[in-house]
Amino acid sequence: MATAETAPGTNQRHAPSRPAPLTGRRIRVAVIGTGAIARDSHLPALAGLAGEGETEIVAAVDIAAESAEDFCTTAAATVAAAATATGTGAGAVAATGTVSAAEVPRPYTDLDVMLQEQRPDLVVICTPPTLHRDQTVAALRAGAWVWCEKPPVPSLADFDAVEAEEGEDGGPYASIVFQHRFGSGTRHVRRLLAEQAMGRPLVAHCQTTWYRDTAYYAVPWRGRWQTEGGGPAMGHGIHQMDLLLDLLGPWSEVRAMAGRLVHDVETEDVSTALVRFANGAMATVVNSVLSPDEVSRIRVDCERATVELTHLYGHRNDNWRITPARGVPDAEAAAWQDFGADRPSSHLEQLRELVASMRAGERPRSSGADGRTSLELIAALYKSAFTDATVRAGEIGPGDPFYSAMHGGAPGWAPVMGEPSVPGEEAAA
Repeated sequence: MATAETAPGTNQRHAPSRPAPLTGRRIRVAVIGTGAIARDSHLPALAGLAGEGETEIVAAVDIAAESAEDFCTTAAATVAAAATATGTGAGAVAATGTVSAAEVPRPYTDLDVMLQEQRPDLVVICTPPTLHRDQTVAALRAGAWVWCEKPPVPSLADFDAVEAEEGEDGGPYASIVFQHRFGSGTRHVRRLLAEQAMGRPLVAHCQTTWYRDTAYYAVPWRGRWQTEGGGPAMGHGIHQMDLLLDLLGPWSEVRAMAGRLVHDVETEDVSTALVRFANGAMATVVNSVLSPDEVSRIRVDCERATVELTHLYGHRNDNWRITPARGVPDAEAAAWQDFGADRPSSHLEQLRELVASMRAGERPRSSGADGRTSLELIAALYKSAFTDATVRAGEIGPGDPFYSAMHGGAPGWAPVMGEPSVPGEEAAA
């Protein structure tokens, strides 16, 4: 019987079970991996939608039984607080804020048992990347939709294997946690760029310059290709790169460099890239865990204005700035500044849209080809850096060494054969 770390038979093609009808009831959610990201980011989002009458957490799975049990107790209290605040909870919870035993999610250490007993509608995956493929496939085969933390899987081959397990019409589908795409600021700027209200986008800059010390890499699965999938390009900068692609559209070619300048790890600790987009725009991309003055930044210079986003781990309307070019009428420039009601980028904003897609039986954003493009850009960045060549969109496919592993077997970068494997941890970073 498979544990939370494995799913049996993932190399065989199985048609997923049909999702249960979602009309007239709450969406039943199970959380896989009960570490920091599940508690700090996903639980508040799930509780928020539970307070709106949309979701209920029915189970949590972790290889550490105590962690799963504690998460379930915490989840029940968090959901009760949300229900009390909104008055939309069921029965005693909404009235008194108390939780009955029946309203506490059930803890598990075995993923397959949970899927069989609980039949969740949505599985939220918060485990290390090396576990994502098997766990996502198991959930899809059980008829559950999936919302998986980034990076979704360690390779393009894994991504395509997951996509092959999705439903063909109406789901279930697997989507990636790319919460920086969501919120009022991104929505407003995306519309302005799509309509070319500020003219054509010409030049862009995408920066994820963070700081991680040696203690960060003391966690066994970090800094290793097999378990983390890559360095800051894969595990940190993926959010800003995904947002850049969401704003500017498809990329066409990339030229990159990567290095290990400080940390004794398998993966890189810094990378830089030049990216050309299908619309002709050109961008620089910098990903680092060596930068004491931490910042996440995107800048897009258009013909008639510059758009800039500066933040760290999430943004709201005030983090965006639009600077019009000389000669732009004041009224038009003022209209560009109208971001509407402030809806910060967050797990809650993405989850709300995902739930709406589930109820409509539609493929959600950040799934399928829409989610794959960011992973393909990262694979191309690594291939370019490790082979000293320009890589074009669409060239990495079956038979290419960078299709099955981000390191591509490159000398000096690929793991040394015979090194001991690292056991899976219960929670993602």
